[in-house]
Amino acid sequence: MTRVAVVTGAARGIGAATVRALAADGWSVVAVDRGRDDPRLPYALGTEAELRAVAAEAAADGSVTAVVADAADAAELAEAVHLAKLEHGPLDAMVAAAGVIAGGVPLWEMPREQEEAVLDVDLRAVITAARVAVPALLSHPQPRDGRFIAVASTAATRGLPMLAAYTAAKAGVVGLVRALAAELRGTEVTANAVSPGSTRTAMLDESARLYALESPEEFASQQPLERLLDPSEVAAMIAWLAGPAASGVTGAALAVDAGLSV
Repeated sequence: MTRVAVVTGAARGIGAATVRALAADGWSVVAVDRGRDDPRLPYALGTEAELRAVAAEAAADGSVTAVVADAADAAELAEAVHLAKLEHGPLDAMVAAAGVIAGGVPLWEMPREQEEAVLDVDLRAVITAARVAVPALLSHPQPRDGRFIAVASTAATRGLPMLAAYTAAKAGVVGLVRALAAELRGTEVTANAVSPGSTRTAMLDESARLYALESPEEFASQQPLERLLDPSEVAAMIAWLAGPAASGVTGAALAVDAGLSV
């Protein structure tokens, strides 16, 4: 039986790589992204054209459906989950990968609208994903093996200067999945997070700009592997967590960070 996942933040970066990884493993996927910029943020977000290209590239057989929706909007995300059931079948996994970054100044100097954008997308959208997806995962009769997976960050355990709101949001994601794992006791639905280090994404490009670096490559020296991660490396861990081999893992925040958290 084909397994069904919803992935947010799917237009590019780790979200897009996760869509590709799950599709390669035989999943049917609803790939969700807002597909437009956020006026509160000073850099470009993923586009609808990028989202549709990811869906088309990941699967030519129609097993990946692109949906333009705001991950922080409960009604829009619920509609995406409903569409997944109509087109592919009941939900087996939710991957909350949507993320943004902002800062570059001490927290007390950060524009309020940027703070709100970071908290909305990086934390509240993950909470929204849980509120929408967990009931769908629990709707499967037992025995079941649903998966809730969120993208956190090494920032969840490191105090990153000039990224206080982002750091707080990612720490909140880790706390959320631990609490969800406890609340899901006995259901056979797991809740986990993946914490990436510096990864080649548009968000890392923006991070380099915020830190006034000449290139995002300068982040590589902070990691013991002395290189940046590719989004596919993070997606591989997400795909593993979604699969049967990870059935005994819940409440974890697994680092895929080239050693940054060491």
